[in-house]
Amino acid sequence: MISLQQLRVILAVRTNGSLTKAASALHYGVPTVTHHLDALEARLGARLVERTPRGARLTPIGELLAEEGEQILARVAHAERLVATYRDAGAMTLVVGTFPSIGSRLLPEAIRVLRASMHVEVELVEGEPTELVRMLGEGALHAALIYDLEGDPAFDAPDLASTLLMSEPFQVLVGERSPLARLGELDLAELGRSWIGSRNDDEASQRVLRRASAALGQELHVFTRTDDLNMIHGLVAADLAVALTVPSTLVPGFGVVARPSVQELGMRRLAFVTRGDGQPPALARLRDILVEAAADLATATGTATGATTPPRAPDRR
Repeated sequence: MISLQQLRVILAVRTNGSLTKAASALHYGVPTVTHHLDALEARLGARLVERTPRGARLTPIGELLAEEGEQILARVAHAERLVATYRDAGAMTLVVGTFPSIGSRLLPEAIRVLRASMHVEVELVEGEPTELVRMLGEGALHAALIYDLEGDPAFDAPDLASTLLMSEPFQVLVGERSPLARLGELDLAELGRSWIGSRNDDEASQRVLRRASAALGQELHVFTRTDDLNMIHGLVAADLAVALTVPSTLVPGFGVVARPSVQELGMRRLAFVTRGDGQPPALARLRDILVEAAADLATATGTATGATTPPRAPDRR
């Protein structure tokens, strides 16, 4: 049987043009190279290498073997890398950044499915989108669920790879008992309600409010600022204020409903973002699971979805 060492020798001769240089490239002695060539020629019953005063070159049959051998060695190297990657994935812990609302609806079941198919642990880190993007860039996270405002991204991270999971319209969250809930469409200029704003001015919904305020030519009064989703729902249910939302963040049981607005508020994009360099198979598997889970959630909430790659990484809530 032809050995991988023999194939490496024949390729080294072709590349270097002499037995001495081939031996040096392989860190062999010349007698070792000669031994492998003699054994290979005896095995095949054909002359593979011509020795000349200027070095050595392959015969036509030797060239044919070298072409095949190059492909064989490439496949062996690929198999070794694949096995090593799977081995490392099985022994590693994936560190994934997230935010509470949508993360709690997508990640738990996705992690269960992932662990049922691969031996891997998942550690979750909660944070603001800007913080998660920074941690990704520093290598502290393998991936993150991040959202942002379509057409107005807050992040410029060309070194990150981003897979779009969901795209949802911004709507107005109002209390079920509020007169506003009886309207099919709301005019922001005539709401007569204060708003709940984010504590982070770069947060997507906060940027939507600023844009809407500028378009209306009036200041939208802020009742309070909080990023606690349950608190937002409670305040809205009490008809103390209204808030921006997307369908996937509605919490059942709070007595709130979402209504579209006359004004165009834009879309929120949710993405699974990773570093652009090589990633373990477990991370690709988690991404695929999340794409399917997001599609199911989008169907349940009646929103758009897509498993494509947006130009940049997105933001939160």
